[in-house]
Amino acid sequence: MRFDAAPRTTRGPVRPGERALAPDLARGVMLLIIALANAAGVVFAGEPGLDPAPEGVDRGLTFLLFDLAHARGYPVFAVMFGYGLVQLARRQAASGATPGEVRSVLVRRNAWLVAFGLAHGTLLYYGDFLGAYGIVGLVMTLALLRRGDKFHRIALVIWAVAAVEVVVIAAIALGGMLGSSGSAPLPVGHVASLDAPDYLTSLSDRLGEWPVHTATALPFILISWLGMWAARRRVLEEPARHLGLLRWTAVVGIGISVAGGFPAALVGAGWLHVDASTAELVLLLHGGSGMFAGPGYVAVFGLLAVRVDPFGRVVGALAALGRRSLSGYLFQSVAWLVLLAPFTLALDERFASPTLVGVVVAIAVWLVAVLVAAASPARPGPAETLLRRLTYGPRR
Repeated sequence: MRFDAAPRTTRGPVRPGERALAPDLARGVMLLIIALANAAGVVFAGEPGLDPAPEGVDRGLTFLLFDLAHARGYPVFAVMFGYGLVQLARRQAASGATPGEVRSVLVRRNAWLVAFGLAHGTLLYYGDFLGAYGIVGLVMTLALLRRGDKFHRIALVIWAVAAVEVVVIAAIALGGMLGSSGSAPLPVGHVASLDAPDYLTSLSDRLGEWPVHTATALPFILISWLGMWAARRRVLEEPARHLGLLRWTAVVGIGISVAGGFPAALVGAGWLHVDASTAELVLLLHGGSGMFAGPGYVAVFGLLAVRVDPFGRVVGALAALGRRSLSGYLFQSVAWLVLLAPFTLALDERFASPTLVGVVVAIAVWLVAVLVAAASPARPGPAETLLRRLTYGPRR
């Protein structure tokens, strides 16, 4: 198994500036994007979360959520998952592990990640990605990890084809918008477990929802593959050497994502009226363009890492959360269950602006996670500790 020269490793506590900052920073901020999207989904029991008749400030927030967060958080997750897979394999190889031993570690880790996803998806939140990425990680470990550079260039070809597809959908959707005379809502899917009257009912609903959601998430391997390609080149570990690539990726990725999400954001906010077929098209465009937010946002984090002080308190706190992103992700689901579920506090039902409540709760939950991580930046989170123990055994 061949990798580039391995980065310096240490067995003791690691300060934020003593390791590659960009990957940790990306994971920390990624959790905010995921929180905003998921909280809105919980509030409105839909995928994506959408107020069918927003008013006042909720209109503007709905627009921003659709253009910047909905279907834009999981691609960041996916890119960083593929990147992290190569990082982990490289660290194992640098410690003297054979290719077979590296493969065994990754297989065990991803198999346990599937188990984490099953528990998370049935007990807490149907929209779990851990199980899907565990399956994707198994496929990537067995089929992609040991491939050469020429083979991995296929990922770039796939993304080029996806960009062309988005342009074609955009052209068709634009034609529909120009000739549309209806006033149909976006076709948002209903999620039964999110408006269940009690926990046992929600648990029963999630037992059926989680497998379906996991299956629909498996094609995200194409996004994770791009993260693997970038990790092989140490794009985030050495961002100063890849400034041109990062700049172009940020501009193109975020540009496609924002432009592609714009029509659905207008319709969701009630500022653009279209017929039912066009509404389906703009939502398709919204989802297709959203995958480009993954590399786009990650590239921005890479550029920021070049300029910020790695020992600054804010940056250190965000990086600390990034190092315990699994715990942060699971903490969010616990928070949604306690704060937003109909059978618990149901905060969104207590105020006149449910979208605003969802945004405030999402930011507050994320900030709590940041502060907890900042209090002990070198200590791994509980989920990371458990996953490591299950992967390596009690002595690691």
